[in-house]
Order: sequence, then structure tokens, then C-alpha cells
Amino acid sequence: QKMEMAAVPKFRYLSAWFCPFAHRATLALEHHAGRVDYEWVEALGWEQRKDENNVTGTGKEWWYHWKADELKRSNPSALVPTLIPVDPSSGESDESKAVYESLVTIDFIDQVSGATGKDRLVPGDPYEAARCRVWADKVNRECCSPYYGVLVRKEDTERREHFESLLKGLKSFSKELQKTSGPLFLADRQLSSVDLALLPWAFRFYVFEHYRGSDYVIPKDDPELKPYHEWLEYVLNLDSVQRTLPDKDRYLEHIGKYADSSARSKVANAVRRGVAAHELDDEKDDY
Repeated sequence: QKMEMAAVPKFRYLSAWFCPFAHRATLALEHHAGRVDYEWVEALGWEQRKDENNVTGTGKEWWYHWKADELKRSNPSALVPTLIPVDPSSGESDESKAVYESLVTIDFIDQVSGATGKDRLVPGDPYEAARCRVWADKVNRECCSPYYGVLVRKEDTERREHFESLLKGLKSFSKELQKTSGPLFLADRQLSSVDLALLPWAFRFYVFEHYRGSDYVIPKDDPELKPYHEWLEYVLNLDSVQRTLPDKDRYLEHIGKYADSSARSKVANAVRRGVAAHELDDEKDDY
């Protein structure tokens, strides 16, 4: 008697097309396409509200996030990405088992996929798995959070400080890439949680030149960044990555809300308050 194949795990994927944090989960889901099934639910968007006191200083209206009820019910912070498991028999979703926090969702998707060997995003080897977790957190703090400081802070000296921090983080990542034969974080071209943690921001760094000028372009001629640029070119050309990339012009227009300070989101509010994006506080940065 043949054993029945286990059903592919399925999720309602509460996301937002523009959000780089959610992009991490999308990358993991697409990497495991066929092993994990999902239904995309656009659960976070923008609405304009009058800026009566011209707080933005731009004469433009404020932009606020609207959030789907399903997102507010299933995630206490009401942030994307949020994954809600769907029962394969009944088709019912179980909001009590929602999984969220972008780096956690990468690990979770990798685990439930049932993938083995080089298809894993978090390797089976405990040492390499630990190295991935350390570096996913490190690139999150050092290469992703400064992105918002460059865009949201109003003083050029502050923007420059964040940009220099970002370059320092990218150089540190670049140096770590040289521990293997390249071009990825793990050996033998195995895609990992670290690659997925950084990529959504690395893809979006092009917006700096438009909003902050040519002094804010990631240098191409710095030998310390050569491994980083080789990594980026390789990753951006993977089919599973290509499928996830937002339209550059559409995203450029979207991020203008951060660049002119009219965005009202938890991340934008945290950075305006003077802390890093990864240090946002649900109460202090609510809006």
C-alpha cells in the first residue's frame, strides 16, 4: 500500500508590494516554489490625509499606512510579512498560528518546505546555520536599517553618517563573502537566509542617487566592495529572484514619501525619532 504524499503547506501571505521586509519572505516562498504554496494578500497600503499644519514642510499631504483587518487580527504589530497557515482539507486559515518577523519567516518557510541539501536556505550543518543567523541579523542592522536614515533624516550630515555606516556594513559583508569561493554567502552557490536578508535593500539602493544625489551612490570602483557587487549581480539574475522584483519606477515614486518626510509608518517614525529601523517600538512609533 503506497503512502500518500504529504500535502504541500499552503499559506495566506499578507504582504505589500513595496515593502523590503516582506520582500524577504517573498524571496523564500519563490525559492521554495513547488514545495510551499501561497496566496498573496495585499494587506498594507497607503492613504492620504490632510497635513493641516504643514509638518512635512513640503506642502504635500501626509501618507498613512492602512492595514487589512486580517493583518491586525493575526499580527499584534500589524506588520508585513505575515504568514497564516491554510488547512489543505477545509481551506480554512488559522490566524492563531500566524508567523511573522521577516527574518523568522525565511527560516520558517525553509523548514516547512521539506527541502534538503543545497536547496536549504539555512544549512543543515550547525556551524554554517549559526553563521547564517549571526550574519542575517548583522546585515539587517548594518546594511538595511541605514537605508532609512539616508532617506528620512533631514540634515545632510545625518544622512551622510547613515550612508557611511551602510558602506561600512557592506564592506564587512563583502569581506565575509571571501570566506567561500563565492559569489554567494555559502559555498557551492547555495542561496541562504543571509542573501535573502540583504537583497531587498541591495536592489533598492538605486533610489539614493535620485533623491540624495551622486554622492550617495554605492561605489563600483572600491576594491573592498568588489565581492559585494559580484554577489549582487549573481543574485539579481536568479529566476526565483527576478520574479519578485518590483518595478523600479513604481518603487522610486513610492519611496518619495520617505524622502520628503510625508510618510507616516512605524519604520519612518522610528527613524525620525532618532533610532534605527530595526529598533522600532510598537507604542512609540504608532501613528
